[in-house]
Amino acid sequence: MASETETDAEAPVARKKKKKRSHQQPLTWNYDDNATSPAPPQEVIMRLPYTEWMNSGIKEHFVATLAEFVGTVMFLFFAFAGTQVANINASNPSAAAASTTPTTGEFSPMVLTYIALSFGFSLMVNVWIFYRISGGLFNPAVTLGMVMVKSLSYTRGVLLVCAQLTGSIFASLIVKVLFPVNFNVRTTLSPGTSLVQGVFVEALLTAELVFAIFMLAKEKHRATYLAPIGIGIALFVAELVGVYYTGGSLNPARSFGPCVVTGIWDKEHWIYWLGKLGNSPLVILRAQLTQTRSCLWRYRCCRLLQVHQGLRIRNG
Repeated sequence: MASETETDAEAPVARKKKKKRSHQQPLTWNYDDNATSPAPPQEVIMRLPYTEWMNSGIKEHFVATLAEFVGTVMFLFFAFAGTQVANINASNPSAAAASTTPTTGEFSPMVLTYIALSFGFSLMVNVWIFYRISGGLFNPAVTLGMVMVKSLSYTRGVLLVCAQLTGSIFASLIVKVLFPVNFNVRTTLSPGTSLVQGVFVEALLTAELVFAIFMLAKEKHRATYLAPIGIGIALFVAELVGVYYTGGSLNPARSFGPCVVTGIWDKEHWIYWLGKLGNSPLVILRAQLTQTRSCLWRYRCCRLLQVHQGLRIRNG
């Protein structure tokens, strides 16, 4: 009887142990090695011939370059078309004298405003379209600045500059062939503007545009998605000042394309490269100093808040 009671008392304990062991053991399945089952079909990827490079990093460069070309064409097409409309009644019918800058001393605020609006709104709309694809630069001076601050690689920078220059030529060709008026979008100096003055005017106006792009688009903040509006307004304000004196280029590609299409290279064409590309290091230095001062000011404010908070805790 004693042995039966002992076994009866140990039975629940043994059942509990068995249940615990069975709970801890992982669930396994027994497969039959001899069973033959059909293997799942392999996924077949169909590709066009000679497109293996689409799986490499070349694809990103190709997409960015193509987007920059199309964006530059659209930006300059609408800007040049607006300039054509504004200069229809200009008193310089000859192709050699046809340029955005008035050459005979006439001044029309309405024409100036129309040209400035054409460039400003065209840039704003097309930057908003393409800034998620290629950055929406459309300007070799801006591209050079982005390369100098290491936002773009050297390879990407060279490709974008080539796309911008090619897009400018293509946009100029379309405007010249499409509209039945004299092609009147070249940039030249006004009669009273010297070469030195032209260089500094272009440098200052381009610096304003590039600085606006750096602070609104490159430096990320809560209003970054609204950067195209500020960039377009910056170009509009700069064009209001520069159109009369230098033609308001602010972009080497903008001056390069019309000269290639017309075959007329003015003696002051070099200022539209030197005045823009030469000021990029100065703009970058200015942006870096502004960012450093902003960081120092934030640090000092945080330190003052910490000290003030510590004094409040001590005073109880």
